[in-house]
Amino acid sequence: MNYQEDIIVFARKALDLSPATAVDLIPFEGRGSDRTYYRVKWNCRESAILVRYDPKRIENSYYVDIDGFLSGINVPAPKIIRHNSESCLIVMKDLGDTDLWSLRDEPWQTRRPLYEKALTIVHRLHSFPEQRFPSDRIKLTEAFSPNLYRWERDYFRENFVQALCGIKSDPAFCKHLESELADLAETLSAGAPNLVHRDLQSQNVMICEGEPYLIDFQGMRFGTRFYDLGSLLMDPYVEFSKAEREELLSFYFRLPGNESEWDSFLSSFWEASAQRLMQALGAYGFLGLTRGLKNYLQHVPAAIRNLQLATEESDSLPCLRELVMQCKNALNSM
Repeated sequence: MNYQEDIIVFARKALDLSPATAVDLIPFEGRGSDRTYYRVKWNCRESAILVRYDPKRIENSYYVDIDGFLSGINVPAPKIIRHNSESCLIVMKDLGDTDLWSLRDEPWQTRRPLYEKALTIVHRLHSFPEQRFPSDRIKLTEAFSPNLYRWERDYFRENFVQALCGIKSDPAFCKHLESELADLAETLSAGAPNLVHRDLQSQNVMICEGEPYLIDFQGMRFGTRFYDLGSLLMDPYVEFSKAEREELLSFYFRLPGNESEWDSFLSSFWEASAQRLMQALGAYGFLGLTRGLKNYLQHVPAAIRNLQLATEESDSLPCLRELVMQCKNALNSM
């Protein structure tokens, strides 16, 4: 039995299909992931999603338990139909092909309520008390910390600033930049931790029958909620006007339980957005150059514009602002 037949046998068992039922296995292309996704189709109109994951990346094995936890706290996630941990296969409900990214060109009056619904369910995740989290049965990736933020900025400098932009800064500037970004990491780590999705961009919010569902949450961990807000509202894949972004930030700010002042809230948002965008640009450089997934490089201009905006809106990141301009000039001259 070959690899594909193996998967189809598992899908048949999971979906209780007879051997006589014709099954099509359609791969999803172009994902920068260590998980392989397929749409399983049968009876012309029935379908499910099958995932094969790499257990060497430990967070992949957390997905199923996190899915159950999210459903239990009323954060919509795909229903798991069957999981085989030995073969690293998951069959789950098919939520369709519509995500926030696919709606990016729709009128704002169509998109706004969907983003508000998404922010409402993400706020539910952010509000879950740390002391109530069932860590005895739900495993999570290492929490955000100054060390993890340092890894992200090193990832950004190595894979984007140096590898993609070809910039090697002088030692004095590097020292000032590192001090500034270390302070940023300490600031982001200082507040009370929230449960965060960690990769809350538009392609990870599916829309099924008018309601948002979170996917790709295997990297969920404790950290600052502003990292998620920056991921969604400074998403390089989707363009927002200033008024649209402020409208959504104001919506989240007004949700129950927020204790910060508006100016402090905005300051935290811009700082966390800068951190998140450094990570994203590092990923684009790594995936585009090292992994050969050139389609990720098309998102660099939007991401660098957003990072420039975040540094301009923040008073604490002058060195990063200068580096961003150096990167833009280097890319424009290529």
